[in-house]
Amino acid sequence: MARGCLQGVKFLMFAFNLLFWLGGCGILGVGIWLAATQGNFATLSSSFPSLSAANLLIVTGTFVMAIGFVGCIGAIKENKCLLLTFFVLLLLVFLLEATITILFFAYTDKIDRYAQRDLKKGLHLYGTPGNVGLTNAWSIIQTDFRCCGVSNYTDWFEVYNATRVPDSCCLEFSDSCGLHAPGTWWKAPCYETVKMWLQENLLAVGIFGLCTALVQILGLTFAMTMYCQVVKADTYCA
Repeated sequence: MARGCLQGVKFLMFAFNLLFWLGGCGILGVGIWLAATQGNFATLSSSFPSLSAANLLIVTGTFVMAIGFVGCIGAIKENKCLLLTFFVLLLLVFLLEATITILFFAYTDKIDRYAQRDLKKGLHLYGTPGNVGLTNAWSIIQTDFRCCGVSNYTDWFEVYNATRVPDSCCLEFSDSCGLHAPGTWWKAPCYETVKMWLQENLLAVGIFGLCTALVQILGLTFAMTMYCQVVKADTYCA
C-alpha cells in the first residue's frame, strides 16, 4: 500500500519537475535571445549595469533548471537527500520572493526616489560608446510610451548641456528633430508614464505572481509528501 502510494507521488513529482525544468529552459532561451539582440532591453541603471532583462532571465532560467533537475533526479532515484535539497532550495526562493515583495511595498517612496536619481545618472551614458543597449532602451521607451526624460524633458538639457533632447522624444520623428522647439517634443515624464502603465496592468502582474506562488507551494507539497513516503517505504521494507 505504502509502495503504491509512493509510485503515485513519484509520478506527480517527476512530472512537476519536468515541467519546472522545461520552464527554466524557456526562460533561459528568452534571456539568451534578448542578449543576442544587441541589448535592446538592457538596463537603464548606471549603478547596476549588469542588471539587464537578459541577464536576469539567464540567471533565473539557469537557477530554475538546476532546481528542476535536482527534483527530477530525486524523484526518479527516490533519494531523500535530493528531495530534501529540492524542498529547501524552493522554500528559500519562496521566502526570498515574499521578503522582496514586502520590502518593496514597505519602502515604495524610498525606492521611487532612488530609482529616479539612478535613472537620471543613466541618461548621461546615452549615446556613449559601449552603451548601445542603454541607448536603444531609452529610445524604445520614449517612442513607445510617448514620453521624454525621467521626470521631465528638461532632464536631457543637463546631458547635452544645451536645449535639446534625443530624436526619440519628438512628436514626429526626423533627423535632428531634438534640436527643434520644445513644442515638437513629448512632454510626459517617462518614469510616471511607465509607472501608470504598470499600475493599470497590476491585475495581470498580481495574477502572475499568485500563479508563481501557487506553483512553488505545489512543488513544496509534492517534495515533502514524497520525502515522507520514501521514509515510510524504507521503514516498511526494513
